Amino acid sequence: MRIALGQFSDPTPERLRYCRQLGATGIVLNTAKVPGDHEWAYEDLVALNQACARFGLKVESLENTPLNFYDQAIWGGPDRDAQIAHYQATIRNVGRAGIPILGYHWMANGVWRTSWDPVGRGGAVVSVYRESTLAAPQWTHGREYSAEEIWDNYCYFMDAVLPVAEAAGVSLALHPDDPPVPTLGGVARIFGSFEAFQRAAERFPSPAWGLDFCLGTWSEMGPGLAEKLRYFVQRGRVRYVHFRDVQGYAPEFQECFLGEGNYSPVEIMRLLVEEHFTGFAIDDHVPLLVGDEGWGERGRAFATGYLQGLLAAIEQLVPDAHKMAQP
Repeated sequence: MRIALGQFSDPTPERLRYCRQLGATGIVLNTAKVPGDHEWAYEDLVALNQACARFGLKVESLENTPLNFYDQAIWGGPDRDAQIAHYQATIRNVGRAGIPILGYHWMANGVWRTSWDPVGRGGAVVSVYRESTLAAPQWTHGREYSAEEIWDNYCYFMDAVLPVAEAAGVSLALHPDDPPVPTLGGVARIFGSFEAFQRAAERFPSPAWGLDFCLGTWSEMGPGLAEKLRYFVQRGRVRYVHFRDVQGYAPEFQECFLGEGNYSPVEIMRLLVEEHFTGFAIDDHVPLLVGDEGWGERGRAFATGYLQGLLAAIEQLVPDAHKMAQP
C-alpha cells in the first residue's frame, strides 16, 4: 500500500515538483487536461505519462473523463451509442499508454454542495451540504429519471465497456454519488448505499469492475463504514481509497479535517493494512487553510503528511505488514 497525491487536472512542472517534494511516487489526475472533444488519444496519454515520469511520478489513475464523454449514456440520450464507442476507444488508449485505472462516476448532474463556508476548525473553509437550504427543486435534464431507468442505463454502459477494459488491462473504478441522496434535480442517484454497490458487484463479476472507495462519501451515508470497506476489500473490488471525512450525515453535513469526522482514520488505515490491501490511498477534498486557493496546497500537505505518518506507524504495529505491501 502507498500514499499517492494529485487530484488536479493540469500536471504543470510546479505541481509535479510539489508532489515529489511531499514524497509521492504516484499521482491521480482528475479530469486530466488532455486534448479531445469526445475521447482521449493514445499519443496524448503517452505524452502525459512521460511528463509525469520525468519527475519520478507514476500515473496511478485517471479519475474522470470530461462528463460530456459519456453523459448521454447516463441518462439514455440519443447519442449514447456514439459516446460509448468513443469511451471504448479511450479505455483502449488508456491501457496502451500503461495507465492501469480509469475512474468514473454515474451522476448525470455531478457533485452538489450548498456552500463553501469558513466553519471548519480555526475558520478553515470547507464544503457544506444542507438540503434544507436548497431552493425549490428544478429538473436539470428536462424531466424526472427514475432509479430503474438510471440502473438500466448503467447496465447497458457496463455491458459495452467492461469487455474492452478487460482486454485493455484497465480497471474501471466507480465513485459513489455525492451527496448520497435518492434524487437531485429530478435525476435518481443510484450509488448511495452499501446495497447498491453490492448489487452492482454481483451483476458485474468482471475483474475490470472496481471501486474508487471514497471514504468521505461513504461516511455521508451513515455509520458502519469500516465493515462496508472490509466487505469490498476482501472481494478484491477496491482499486484505491479517497481519505476525506465529514461531520454529520446526508442530507446535512460539512467536510472536515481528517481525524475529526465520523470515522477513525486509524481504524480504517489499520483495516487496509491488515487486509493486505495493495492499492493506494489519496487525499481528496480538503479544508482550505490560510493562503490556500482552489487546489488547496496547504490543506493537501497536511492531509498527505497525516496519511503518510499513519501508514508508517501502523506498518510498524501490524506483524509482517511490510511483507504484505506491494513492492
